[in-house]
Amino acid sequence: MRKVVVLFIFMLLVVVPSAFADSSQKLEVQKHLKNLNRPPVRSIKSPDGDIIDCIHVSHQPALDHPDLKNHKIQMKPNFHPEGHPFGDNKVSSNSKPINQLWHQNGRCPQGTIPIRRTSKNDILRASSIQQFGKKKQRSFPQPKPAKPLPDLISQSGHQHAIVYVEGDKYYGAKATINVWDPKIQQPNEFSLSQMWILGGSFGQDLNSIEAGWQVSPDLYGDNNTRLFTYWTSDAYQATGCYNLLCSGFIQINSDIALGASISPLSKYSSSQYDISILVWKDPKEGNWWMQFGNDHVMGYWPAPLFSYLSDSASMIEWGGEVVNSESDGQHTSTQMGSGHFPEEGFGKASYFKNIQVVDGDNKLRAPKDLGTYTEQDSCYNVRTGSAGDWGNYFYYGGPGRNANCP
Repeated sequence: MRKVVVLFIFMLLVVVPSAFADSSQKLEVQKHLKNLNRPPVRSIKSPDGDIIDCIHVSHQPALDHPDLKNHKIQMKPNFHPEGHPFGDNKVSSNSKPINQLWHQNGRCPQGTIPIRRTSKNDILRASSIQQFGKKKQRSFPQPKPAKPLPDLISQSGHQHAIVYVEGDKYYGAKATINVWDPKIQQPNEFSLSQMWILGGSFGQDLNSIEAGWQVSPDLYGDNNTRLFTYWTSDAYQATGCYNLLCSGFIQINSDIALGASISPLSKYSSSQYDISILVWKDPKEGNWWMQFGNDHVMGYWPAPLFSYLSDSASMIEWGGEVVNSESDGQHTSTQMGSGHFPEEGFGKASYFKNIQVVDGDNKLRAPKDLGTYTEQDSCYNVRTGSAGDWGNYFYYGGPGRNANCP
């Protein structure tokens, strides 16, 4: 009898705490979901399985930020950078228009913004509730030193192929980015192509605004190519997140959903598609604005979110990034861009074209003294050029693991 009682007590000690832990986690997940998924005016089911909720613009998560409690939403920027064709529907001869899949089943009404609904499974895929929607630290390319120490690659697990400018004050950046569907080897890896607008040192106080496209099974639960943004004011430690998964970025646009799938996509030796992204600082209010294409002013990152970027950026970077988890002891075969090296050129390699910076006079201009950087050019590489309609451009990317990239 005593043995039975002892065994029963032992089971209570083991089972009950884990049961409490499970129920505690469930409550935490439910609370987080309730905070992220606001009551919608309308919901739209996307063909890819996403649910897009149309949320009243004043009910969005951004306004929960402690520095934005009494913030009055700015519904349009005071200034556009000079030289940008806002409202011009011209499409370059080499590319075709881009849509989002959910548009096939409806649109959000004026006065609302589209937010991709977060599911319980989305949160449970993260390493913790606190880490959901966040990049890991060291998730930025650091072009100096020119030849990184060998252990830098294995420590960060992130690899890049980028071009960059530094040594001046920058008030924004622009690029037209070729859109692909790179293959991802492991669910915990991703592949993205983006702009980084950076302020501060590469230490614990880095400020970063980021925008582009990504494939991230961990974040979204699939291998779709999606539009995304990111921000941080402390080098990815505690602040910031992807898209609208925390308070911060204020969206005003009712047509484009951050985190939603992009369609159509480029195919090898076939049709090519690209997206244009512009990020600039409003000289009057100090907010950092984002525009998608020529017609969609998406919203802004309010000035109070940042320290260094409340003045200007000190570096701009454009290019690709992948996670290399080396799960089988070998370099990942996760692709960057199209999965092909820059040398293959148009229709085969992925590109950025018309890359520009915004100067102190709020004018778009070509960047001076572009640098290039990659950790292992036998895995992913970058090649720059300049020509006519394309302005400053570069091809970038690669297949990851190959005969020269073990």
